[in-house]
Amino acid sequence: MSESDARREILPKKGLVYFEDEPRFVFCKPKLMPLKSVTLEKLDQMQAAARQQVKDRNVAQDLGSDNKE
Repeated sequence: MSESDARREILPKKGLVYFEDEPRFVFCKPKLMPLKSVTLEKLDQMQAAARQQVKDRNVAQDLGSDNKE
């Protein structure tokens, strides 16, 4: 391009200069949220412990009844 073809930027010396910006999406890093809350995790642990205790008692009772026969 020659200098005569090049466009020059002309800024006004008085007044305001306006710039219209189009709104754009701003993507941020996704935030990972737990699938279960802390309280629900504790409840699950308590239920698992209770199930294990019942299972242990049943096994102990079965062993005790096998010895009596």
